[in-house]
Amino acid sequence: MEKARQASHAGSWYTDNPTKLSSDLEEWLRAAGLTKSPHVRGVIAPHAGYSYSGRAAAYAFGNIDPTNISRIFLLGPSHHHYTPKCALSTATVYKTPIGDLPVDVEMIKELRATGKFGMMDLRVDEAEHSMEMHLPYLAKVFQGHDVKVVPILVGSVSAESEAMYGELLAKYVDDPTNFFSVSSDFCHWGSRFNYVHYDKNHGPIHKSIEALDKMGMDIIETGDPDDFKKYLLEFDNTICGRHPISVFLHMLKHCSSKIKINFLRYEQSSQCQTMRDSSVSYASAAAKLES
Repeated sequence: MEKARQASHAGSWYTDNPTKLSSDLEEWLRAAGLTKSPHVRGVIAPHAGYSYSGRAAAYAFGNIDPTNISRIFLLGPSHHHYTPKCALSTATVYKTPIGDLPVDVEMIKELRATGKFGMMDLRVDEAEHSMEMHLPYLAKVFQGHDVKVVPILVGSVSAESEAMYGELLAKYVDDPTNFFSVSSDFCHWGSRFNYVHYDKNHGPIHKSIEALDKMGMDIIETGDPDDFKKYLLEFDNTICGRHPISVFLHMLKHCSSKIKINFLRYEQSSQCQTMRDSSVSYASAAAKLES
């Protein structure tokens, strides 16, 4: 029996008009001007409202060649629901205004059988925006292709759990029909986020934020989850998808394939000049198989 996760943020975080949504995505993908590559096996992309991060996200999703991919693992942080585990969706289909994405229920069963995953009910699933904001792009890029999704909500997992989940999921990276969509925004800066790190050596506040984010992005590009953990402990940068990114880094570390992450775009919602300002940063990356 179908159990649908509705596009609960359509009409607020992005348009629920299919024609408008489709043309917006097409425009952003075209503007990014990227060449699709079958070697791109995953992306890191933002999850803010499309008026803020839709354009930046195109620099991740525009890399995807959908030809040989039949399954997409979604890794998104949990903003509202506390769990110390990774949780799997109970839905059988994820709705979007421009086409539905069926859930790979067999893969969900396989992961559930490990005993390491929790389950999230439909209410928790629909309240969370981190994976939903990737869905319209995925529906667009994979239009006309037979693809299923495996949504994994990554909770407030410990460093040990990040490593455990990364090792457990690593074997799926070695299957070239699998793709990974990792959801994260970068620095949330300002008193409303309780984060006002400012290194005056970089000049204006927005340049300090950029330097801090780029330091983190450079470390993610090295693929070392332990260095990323050290960076987070030292600077406490408010990267909301820190746990999904860490799990992904552990996956890449433990798989047999040599995959390198490269960031292709960095933007800020606004440029902070004073301590009263606030901004959120968005970064898009492609994880590419090295020949």
